[in-house]
Amino acid sequence: MFSRFFIERPILANVIAVITMLLGGVALLVLPAELYPQITPPTVRVSANYPGGSAKVVADTVGAPIEQQVNGVENMLYMSSTSSNDGSYALTITFEVGTNIDMAQVLVQNRVQIALAQLPPEVQRQGITTLKQSTDIVMFVTLTSPDERYDSLFLSNYATIHIRDALSRIPGVGQVTVIGAGSYSMRLWLDPDELAARGLTTLDVVNAVEEQNVQVAAGQIGQPPAPPDQATQLTVTTLGRLRTPEQFGDIIVKTITAPTPQIVRVRDVARVELGAQTYDQFFQVNGVPAAGMAVFQLPGANALDVADRIRAEMEQLREQFPPGMHYDIPFDTTLFVREAIRELYLTLLEAGVLVLLVILVFLQDWRAVLVPATTVPVTIVGAFIALFAFGFSVNLLTLFGLVLAVGIVVDDAIVVTENAAHHIENGQQPKEAAIAAMVELFGPIIGITLVLTSVFLPAAFLRGITGQLYRQFALTIAATAVISAINALTLKPAQCALWLRPAVQRPRFIFFRAFNSFYGRVEHAYARSVHWMTRRPALFMIPYALLVAVTLWGFLALPTGFLPIEDQGYFMTSVQLPDAASQDRTKAVVDR
Repeated sequence: MFSRFFIERPILANVIAVITMLLGGVALLVLPAELYPQITPPTVRVSANYPGGSAKVVADTVGAPIEQQVNGVENMLYMSSTSSNDGSYALTITFEVGTNIDMAQVLVQNRVQIALAQLPPEVQRQGITTLKQSTDIVMFVTLTSPDERYDSLFLSNYATIHIRDALSRIPGVGQVTVIGAGSYSMRLWLDPDELAARGLTTLDVVNAVEEQNVQVAAGQIGQPPAPPDQATQLTVTTLGRLRTPEQFGDIIVKTITAPTPQIVRVRDVARVELGAQTYDQFFQVNGVPAAGMAVFQLPGANALDVADRIRAEMEQLREQFPPGMHYDIPFDTTLFVREAIRELYLTLLEAGVLVLLVILVFLQDWRAVLVPATTVPVTIVGAFIALFAFGFSVNLLTLFGLVLAVGIVVDDAIVVTENAAHHIENGQQPKEAAIAAMVELFGPIIGITLVLTSVFLPAAFLRGITGQLYRQFALTIAATAVISAINALTLKPAQCALWLRPAVQRPRFIFFRAFNSFYGRVEHAYARSVHWMTRRPALFMIPYALLVAVTLWGFLALPTGFLPIEDQGYFMTSVQLPDAASQDRTKAVVDR
């Protein structure tokens, strides 16, 4: 018999249980933690920029060629694009749930490369980026200057140069987006009157800047082949890309030889200053100019671990901040996740304690309680092995499944313990009693396990977002049922043979005596009521039918929803102004 093998080898049974808990503990440490499973379809984002182009021009010259090639990529559900008057273009391609996001990115990139030759040269020079996009934001980090020593442009530039790359290197971070005034740029504000007086156009200035603001290899002096008496070989270093407004102002735009020799420089026809690359957006924190960084996590990453690493990295970067700069984290999605998971862990502990108390009250033998008591940690911790094997995460649904499974996993252990105790009361030794109990219970344990798994397994085969959501819940309970059955067939009979003893006739504790007396009366009353009802089945079919009708009415009347609405401690406000509203007008509304 299967169980007899472990009854005669209790050390082996305990070693299996210990190994199960160790593997489950290791799996728990590496499993990602999140609020809900990854149910959103994966997306890939293609972005480009056409300087000076309007929304219609961008849509016609950039969007149309790219979308014609990308359309129909493998496993694509749909795509949406946005073309703006600032020349920016963004295309988001949404794929089916379960699609390999890395392969999807490669397929989109290949399609974009085909369309590259059809794009304007300015767009090609700016470059086209194809990135896998995560919709799961971890937190929002802001940079501010409490004494307003630095403006939003400086803060945004500092975040781009010194912080974004450091945060992007953190394991689990998928993307860091800097939001604010943008990056520094050399601005040339042309004077139309001065240009017209000198017979110049905007294109003349652009060509002059492109020709003279270059990084070139000037070569070497004395490079072979050289005369035999050449003693030195010198590398020529020239001024490369210009850095200051003065250097850009000295760029020669035109040379006039007659009637009077004259050199026209950029400063003669334009005002040169170091400003922002774009002035189309602003960012504030509590009314103070600031810069923000939205940090997104990679699919499958541990959100709590990523958040902790981000906080630790920001603390290290803060030591290098210039005086008067401060960082803050006003938005952190992991706070709610951390609290929700902590509450579920607490609920799991409370459920385990309550189950053991109920077992103690009914069995009234601490030795008998130890047998099902060890089932809870072995089965629940061992379930994390299944979560790791299935590629699941620690989320509200998997933990909720474990909470429900606490009451299920002890059933087999209670039945084994009760049957073994029954045989001991009939005069058998604990070892023989455990063997006799397992001879009777081996089939029922296998049967009830198959029934439980057959109830929950169909939910694992649901398709789409619904299946992705409830698959983890169903398979978690099914896995605990299987582990509980294995535990009941191996460890539980061995423990019964070792721990159970014949009952000693002695007065029970007063609480148990009172409980037994009360329970006996309740049981007797229940038996009499059942006997009375079974003699009048037709009479009780009426309330049964009413109960079914009320249940059906309540099911149809209650509002439906995909996920429950939860208060996560924050709210967002969106302000929509009429078309063509200026930025100053928008800022005035926001300030109010």
